[in-house]
Order: sequence, then structure tokens, then C-alpha cells
Amino acid sequence: MRYYKIGRSVLVSLLVVLSASFVPSLPLVLTTSRVLAQTADARKIEADRFLEQGIEQYQTSQFTAALQSWEQALQIYREIKDRKGEGLALGNLGAAYGSLGDYKKAIELFQQDLAIAKQIGDKAGVGRALGNLGGAYRNLGDYKKAIEYHEQSLAIAKQIGDKAGVGRALENLGDAYNFLGDYKKAIEYHEQSLAIAKQIGDKAGVGRALGNLGGAYHSLGDYKKAIELFQQDLAIAKQIGGKAGVGRALGNLGAVYYFLGDDKKAIEYHEQALAIRKEIGGKTGEGTALGNLGLAYDSLGDYKKAIEYHEQALAIHKEIGDKAGVGGALNNLGLTLFKSGNLAEAQKVLKQGIEVLKSQHSRQGKDEFKISIFEEQARTYRLLQKVYIAQNQPDAALEVAESGRARAFVDLLASRLGIPPTEPTIDQIKQIAKAQNSTFVQYSIIGDDFKIAGKQEGKESELYIWVIKPTGEVIFRKADLKPLWQKENTTLDDLVTTSRNSIGARGTTFRGIDVSFNPDAPKATNKLKRLHELLINPIADLLPKNPSDRVTFIPQSSLFLVPFPALQDQSGKYLIEKHTILTSPSIQVLQLTREKRQQIGKQPIQGNNMVIVGNPTMPKIPPKIGEPPQQLTPLPGAEREAKAIAKLFKTQYLTGNQATETEVTQRLPQARIIHLATHGIFDDVQGLNSGIALTPDSPSSSLNKEEQEGGGDGLLTAGEILDLKLSAELVVLSACDTGRGKITGDGVIGLSRSWISAGVPSVLVSLWAVPDAPTAELMTEFYQNFQNNPDKAQALRQAMLTTMKQHPNPVDWAAFTLIGEAE
Repeated sequence: MRYYKIGRSVLVSLLVVLSASFVPSLPLVLTTSRVLAQTADARKIEADRFLEQGIEQYQTSQFTAALQSWEQALQIYREIKDRKGEGLALGNLGAAYGSLGDYKKAIELFQQDLAIAKQIGDKAGVGRALGNLGGAYRNLGDYKKAIEYHEQSLAIAKQIGDKAGVGRALENLGDAYNFLGDYKKAIEYHEQSLAIAKQIGDKAGVGRALGNLGGAYHSLGDYKKAIELFQQDLAIAKQIGGKAGVGRALGNLGAVYYFLGDDKKAIEYHEQALAIRKEIGGKTGEGTALGNLGLAYDSLGDYKKAIEYHEQALAIHKEIGDKAGVGGALNNLGLTLFKSGNLAEAQKVLKQGIEVLKSQHSRQGKDEFKISIFEEQARTYRLLQKVYIAQNQPDAALEVAESGRARAFVDLLASRLGIPPTEPTIDQIKQIAKAQNSTFVQYSIIGDDFKIAGKQEGKESELYIWVIKPTGEVIFRKADLKPLWQKENTTLDDLVTTSRNSIGARGTTFRGIDVSFNPDAPKATNKLKRLHELLINPIADLLPKNPSDRVTFIPQSSLFLVPFPALQDQSGKYLIEKHTILTSPSIQVLQLTREKRQQIGKQPIQGNNMVIVGNPTMPKIPPKIGEPPQQLTPLPGAEREAKAIAKLFKTQYLTGNQATETEVTQRLPQARIIHLATHGIFDDVQGLNSGIALTPDSPSSSLNKEEQEGGGDGLLTAGEILDLKLSAELVVLSACDTGRGKITGDGVIGLSRSWISAGVPSVLVSLWAVPDAPTAELMTEFYQNFQNNPDKAQALRQAMLTTMKQHPNPVDWAAFTLIGEAE
């Protein structure tokens, strides 16, 4: 199974000044332009001057001015047909747009730079552009693509004997693996980078490599080793007179001491870093240092001083047009105002922050760009919820909670339906609940900063729960999450994982592997009951009494992996026995799936408008980035399942060599019902790489993306599904982990999201590796029920209750969840 796990903890507030995430082409541009200027004509000299002027402006954080200079340089280079100069200007413009957070524009410019370098045979330029593309994709969270670009850049640098380029590529690869959470591999790359920098006498490179190694050890929680490496970086920077490097190392040391809980020492280092940044005119670094000082004083409880620093940081980020910096500064200022008890001002500041974030979000065109940007912004939405709840305004908090989830998803769906996206109001939320005829349960996990054993740690604090009834009544409740880590030595995330593990739902095997289970095992029962206590008990009295009435859960974060049907009350009764259950990434998504369902209209389900696939000839897949492909096993139960369903509807099904990716994909646009019984592959790092196994178009096909691109390889990915235009009313993914993917602030990025985006209002997916035979029985029951009852949620519930009698283990019947429309 493609099973990527990230162990990296995400920091909510601290602006850690680790080494640059991607290496802009500035040093190369500076050298080249001066050499060329010696023999150039007047126009070329003018273009080179604009190029170097932009570099000076960029290095002092005058990004807008740098953009203007490079635009002028680009125009002249194009007029005089200087292709190399044109490429350099494009690369620098890309770096500037990347610094401003406009990754879409940055990538466009880097691609143009790459095309020119290839066209004129400039291998060094090709390597530079590939490195910059890798950095931009890393900033977007597309680590797989980032690694591919950096590996290509590394190969070119080795080919042309550019040792400095080799070092840079290794540095970038280490950085990408650090963000993947693979710290061991990150350290290996950074150590190789360090060795090369020492070999070629690049002391600045040695310092950078030491700083990057310190960052990796910091991520591992080895603060002692991190401090030792940052101190070495600092010593080298002082020795060579690299003031920017001194500032970077001082900031990193301040960050480590902050996490160690030594706020006074953190302040000392951040003050020194601030002085250096002011001296060299690095406005971005100055704003970061001021923000870090604000956080340290906040941690000390000196809110007055913290507010002063956050306001200064805010002013600088506004001055240089750094919208991401403005959003972060407003968030941190709002946090300190909230902690100081100034709720009205905190509310005002955080609302300003959200408006800034929205403007930044709207600049990003593609869905994946918006997801990445929004991921960094979710903290501000959560903080504003806390401020509203502290002022006893739960309806306003619900509006913020709803506005702050699945934002990119809502934008994508609305644009495909031709509907302008709107901000959810409490009245709209009530109307959607009424239209769905369902009781909504919306969760929001709220964190806080705590000092534990002297160290500053972000921990789960409370669970906000809103119940929205079809009558329009809205009730707010909350649950205390602190006992989980204070008394039970666990977290909500861990509890979800252990509850799944306790029933055998590990999500690390493919469909077809049965799991032994004792249904009376107290461990399993206790975990499922504990989750019920947290998620259901606070609102159990508000849920409908009629088991046929629908309940739609809107989860967040790890709660997307909760097996809601299998949660047990104190008497041992499963939740599915009492309620008809659906899920959705947001309330607004339900409004849009309802719109799509109405566009499709009601038509009878007939065999000639169904696509049924069972047990295709399986492809090979790489279980992890960089590993060789492995052959997937056949699924005889999936074939029996497809045959039984086809018989019910008096139609044909595709199996074995018939079920090629091309054949299936060609049939999908005409289908009313799509049923795929096969292996599912999920990727929780790059969610759009999750996929459904089909027959490769040629027997030798396997998922080796270096040899093949696009369809026909036997894996229909979420990214490929996203580009389809479908009119099916239901897709059933009878495979493993099809409801999983990369969990973000925008929901789960994976198969379910892509099918809905492609135009399907109802998607049935699994939350773990489902066993073959019980799944076949469950699915046959589901379709028998569906033939007699058009309510898909009720049909699924009855199928679960029937399967439960023969297979009492929840792993056999509770994996599937219906997302979207019931009818």
C-alpha cells in the first residue's frame, strides 16, 4: 500500500527562521550580468543594470520594486532577443512572486525560464530553473514533485561538474525530506551538502548546511544537538562576515530556546537577530524577528510588550507588501489580545486577518495552490472561534468554523456549477439543514499553548460541537480534551488511531487481507466507547430518536478517520443501530452537492447506465516515493461482488483484462452508477496521488512515472479524476482506504473529494483496508436495499446491520461512509 506517514509536528505560531526553502537564482544572475556587461551594447547594459538593481532591492525585501526592475529588464532582453538574459529575468521574477506567496505565478515564470534554458542549451540554467521549481512545489506541499525536480537538478549539476550546484540540490532535497517528516533522509542529504561545501571551500555553504542540520534535529526534538549545530553556523557566519547568516543563526537559536521554555534566552537571541536585520536592511527578516519577540513576550505573560512587537511586525509586513506576513502578524496580535482579555479588539484584528487571508487565497488559481495557502491560514479561523465563544456568541463562531473549512473545495465546486461562492451565514446553514432533512453535527478541535515541564507546547484543549436540526434550531456544546493528555497519556489523534487499530482497521494492508478479532475484547470496546464519550455523549440528547432520520457528521482533522457507525455507548450499542449516518467535509459542500443532484435529475437506474468493475488485472505500484513497484494481489471476492451486483441490475461487469484504465475511463461520463471493486491506494502526503487500481493498458505497464506519464498505467488517480466531467449520481469505491488521503484544513485531499469535484453528488468510500469476502456481502446487501429504497444512507445502514449479524467485527462492516447526498 502507498502509505506515507508524516510525524512532523506543526507549529501554530512561531516563525522559525530556518534556511531558505528554495534557492532563487540571484547569485548566478549577479555574476553573469556583470561579465556580459563588459562587451554589451547600450541596451544590454541598461537591461543588466535593471537586473542588478532588482537584486539589490530583493535582498532588502523591496519585492515590489524588484518586480518592477526585473519587468523592465525582461522587456529589454526580449526586445534585443537576448534569450539568456530573458531566462534570468524570468527566474528572478519567479523568486520574487514566490517570496510574496503567489506560487502559481512563480511556477509559471520558472517554467518559462526552464523552457528557454533548454532551448538555448544552457544546462546550468536548466539546473537552476529545476531547483527553483522544486522549491516552489515544496512550498505548496507537493513534496513528491519537489523531490523529482531537485533530483533532476542534481543530475544536471553532476553531469556538468558543478559542485556548488550539486551542493545546492542536495540541500534542497534535504529540505524537502525534512518537510516530509523523513528526518533521517533529510540529515543524510544535509550531511552530503555539508561535505561538498567543505570540499570546495564554500564557508557560507558550510554554515547553511549546519543550519539545515540543526533544523532537522530541532524537528526531531533533539534541541541539544540543534543548539550545537546552530552555534557552529553562527561562528562561521561571524568568521566570514556574513551578516545575513548571523541573523539567520541567531533567529534559529532563539526559536530553539523558545521551545525549551527559556523565554529570556530566546528574547536575547531574537533581539540580536533583530539588530542584525535592521543593520543589513532585510525587512522580511526584521519582521520575523519582531514577531518572534512578540511570541516570546506573550509566553512570558508580558502582553503589553508582546502587542508592541506584533504591531511593529505588522507594520513592516504591510510596508513590503508581504500578505502572508501580514496575515501571520494579525493572527499573533489577535492571540495576544485574546490572552490579555481584550476580546473586542482581538475579534476586530482577527477578522482583519481573515480578510487578508481571503485576498491571498483568491489570487491562487488552481485548486492545489488554494489548498496549500489555506492550510497555513486555518489557525486564524480557529482562534476567532475561541474569541466568539468567550463572548458567548456560538452562532457567530459557527459561521467562522464553517467559513474556515473546505474553502478551496467549495470554491472549486461552485465554479464548476457556475455558482458564485458565498460566505456562510447562520440563516444559510439552517436552510441547508432543512433542505437536507438531516441533523448536522459539526466538530471543531480547539488547541492552546501550555507550558509542560518548562517547555512550550501546543495541545488540544476543547472540542466545539454544534448541532443544527432540520427545524433550524442550533445548539452549541463542548467537550474537554485536556484529560486525554493530562491523565490518559494520549491525544484525540492517537485515540482515533488506537480505536481503529483495536478492531483491526490499521489501513496498512490491501483489500483481501482478513484480520483476526475478538468482538468481546475489552480494549476495542473501551476505545470505541471512549470516542463515543467525547464525540456523541455531549450531544446524544439532541440527536433524532427515529433511527431512519439522518445525522450528518462534519468532522475535522483526525476525526475524518473516525468509524462513526462503530462508536459504542455504555450499553455496547453501536451508533449505526440508533442512527442513519452520513458525513461531509463542510455544510456548504452539501448545499453544492444538492445543487448538482438537482441538475442531474431523477432517472431510473438501469443496467445500461452502470459501470461495474471487479478484480481487474492488477498493476504494480511503488509503496513509497523512491521504492520499486510491487505487484498487487488479485481479489476473487471483488469479482464475485461485481458479478452479483451486475446480476441484480441485469447488466455486464468488467473484470480481468477487460477493466483497463482507458476502457473504464471512457465509460465513466455516460454512467449513472459507478461501482469499482478493486484495490485502493492512498497517499497521505500528496493526496491527489491516491488512486484506484485498474488493468494497465499494456501488460508491461507499471506505475513507474519516470517511464510513463498520465493514464493507462493501471492507477486511476485522484488527480486524473479531478479533471473528469461526470453525471453519475453515485460512485461506490469498494476498495481499501478510498476515504483517506492527505488531511488538511480543507478536508481530506483524495479520491472522495475528486469524485465530488468531477460532478458526483454521492460517494461511498472506505476508511480502512476492507476484508474481501465481508465487503462483497455488504455491497450486495447495499444494492438490494437501494433497489427498493432510493435513500442511499438508509440502504447503507440496513446493509451494515445485516452484515453485522454474520460478521460482528466492526472492521468487516463499519468501514464505509456516504459523503454527500442521501437521495
